[in-house]
Parts: sequence; structure tokens; C-alpha cells
Amino acid sequence: MSEENNTISVEFTGDKRINARVGDFLIQTDQPAKYGGKAGAPAPFDLFLASLATCAGIFAWNFCETRKIDTDGLALEMACLDDPKKKMIGEVRFLLTLPADFPEKYRQGIIRAMEQCAVKRHMQECPAFSVEIIE
Repeated sequence: MSEENNTISVEFTGDKRINARVGDFLIQTDQPAKYGGKAGAPAPFDLFLASLATCAGIFAWNFCETRKIDTDGLALEMACLDDPKKKMIGEVRFLLTLPADFPEKYRQGIIRAMEQCAVKRHMQECPAFSVEIIE
């Protein structure tokens, strides 16, 4: 979504498939079979988690790129640990693998860069939500 247009249009395409138009892009979603979908696309919650992981990833990538650090071997996984009492994710861990020749002096810097991820920051400083019916 660009800064100029903060609107996402949702399309109800039948069954449990719900699509979103973000600028010129179409993002398709579906529900898993156990929730009545056909699992033909990622579930919305999976896309939410993927946005968090890819946001952290681009901050790590940009950190390396601006310092001319070779990204061969750079890898990122995100582990979501459940909180059984809340039946929600209780902790998100980013597991970053650095390239073999990554400079020691930048280890804390790349972590600080990843912590600037806009998706993560919006989760920490949650915006207000509202639902309105328009006619």
C-alpha cells in the first residue's frame, strides 16, 4: 500500500475466498479446509504473519546492502510460540542467520535495524480500529 492511498478494497469471490486489492496488486486468501475453505491460498492470518517476517527481512537486507555486506548466507526464520491460556501467539522470535563473513561490529546494529520494522512497530503501538456501515 502506498503512502498516497491507504485504502484496501476487499472482494468476496465465493466460498471462503476473500481477495484484497492493494494498489495494482491482487492478494488472494482462502481458509484452511478445517474451517470450510479449500486451502487454495494463504489464510489472512498467515499473510499477517508473513508481512511481519518479510518486513523484518527487508530491514536486515537493507542494513547489509547499505554497508556493502555480502548477503550470501543471510537467512531469516520467524517462530511463533503459542500461549495456550490465551489461545493466541504469545511470543514471536526472529531467527537470523548471518553470512559467514558478517562483521562482528554490526551484529547489534542489524538487530536494531530489524526492530524498526513498521509492521512490528504497529503491533506494539496498536492503532485504533472501528467498523462503519456506509450506504
